[in-house]
Amino acid sequence: MHHWVQASSSDFSGTPPQARSGHTAVNVGKSMVVVFGGLVDKKFLNDIVVYDIENKLWFEPECTGSESEGQVGPTPRAFHVAITIDCHMFIFGGRSGGKRLGDFWVLDTDIWQWSELTSFGDLPTPRDFAAAAAIGNQKIVLCGGWDGKKWLSDVYVMDTMSLEWMELSVSGSLPPPRCGHTATMVEKRLLVFGGRGGGGPIMGDLWALKGLIDEERETPGWTQLKLPGQAPSSRCGHTVTSGGHYLLLFGGHGTGGWLSRYDVYYNDTIILDRVTAQWKRLPISNEPPPPRAYHTMTGIGARHLLIGGFDGKLTFGDLWWLVPEDDPIAKRSSVPQLINPPEIKESERELDKERGQEGFSIVELQKKMGISVSSGLRLQIPEESDDHEFVELGTRLIEGDVVDDRASMIQMATQALRQHWKESTPRTLQLKELGSLLRDYQRLVTRKFT
Repeated sequence: MHHWVQASSSDFSGTPPQARSGHTAVNVGKSMVVVFGGLVDKKFLNDIVVYDIENKLWFEPECTGSESEGQVGPTPRAFHVAITIDCHMFIFGGRSGGKRLGDFWVLDTDIWQWSELTSFGDLPTPRDFAAAAAIGNQKIVLCGGWDGKKWLSDVYVMDTMSLEWMELSVSGSLPPPRCGHTATMVEKRLLVFGGRGGGGPIMGDLWALKGLIDEERETPGWTQLKLPGQAPSSRCGHTVTSGGHYLLLFGGHGTGGWLSRYDVYYNDTIILDRVTAQWKRLPISNEPPPPRAYHTMTGIGARHLLIGGFDGKLTFGDLWWLVPEDDPIAKRSSVPQLINPPEIKESERELDKERGQEGFSIVELQKKMGISVSSGLRLQIPEESDDHEFVELGTRLIEGDVVDDRASMIQMATQALRQHWKESTPRTLQLKELGSLLRDYQRLVTRKFT
């Protein structure tokens, strides 16, 4: 069982990062987390904010070194990639305004010195929303992205010692071009999940790339993996973080399905168990953070630290811990203590308008389903745990999962059923589900606006 705990001022000293999305946050060994760049309210950032893990301290180092546009370090940017090898953080690409970037930088975190690197070989084209990972302690693999005109599916390997790029020639079937995906090295394979695809659709496929380890002498090739269990829905802008024997996926956004005209943002937590090679829902004991995408999630021992993100309207400045139940802070009061409130706030007028739209949606849905409800009558909507039909539908979707208690079972069943509905179409949705669907829709809207 895991718990979400919103970070409080007692967790650390110093000033945490301001609200942002599209930034990067990487581990440098076990001593620190380095946050770079991002976007807030149409402003691109190039600041460095560091979390000293041992001293529980946030600070902004004074960096020296190469300059760009009269400032030390890279130009402000978001949706770039950042990879650490030893004490060095490598930055490639991203976007600043409407311009895609193709420059390559390294930050020496021992002396806080920036250097712009002049590399050679098969240089990647400027791009944003690419994905990258470290291969051992010397090489970096970069794949996909968006160059402003087309989605990309190319793969490059960069040797950080010689500074030479090499485009990988891959045989066999290839994943569709994409951006906003994740790329994670798991032993000898690069795992790529999700992203927005060549025709614009958001994808939920999982691919493995072999042939990246020189000693293996394998011919580079992609394999699509179709693993059992509760696979994540199609999404982009999510994070995948290594957690020992599993990979932890959180958040992202996808399409809203047939009941919504808007993108849907996620706050579900799903693990890929490397031992059993299957997807599982991570049992969570309490309410997760608000849904978001283009955030960062960083492992710090047994904890994970969530920073920032965007939900289509708000840029978040909150920090959250995801911790196991034996962690000292797991039982802490759930009273929210905002470190940084959302940067962008809706006006009351916009909120009233949204309330009106939600209300209209319920009435419209009732009419389509032939349900007569007096406008003056307030329905008594049961909680999830008391909605027996709702619980039964969800329980069928999690059969085979190990659940400790009824509360955990209801939470997992609720997450699974709502995910199922998000991915449903009018043709796949069964008639017996409609009553539960309408009650749950009313339940969520009532909870949000009352």
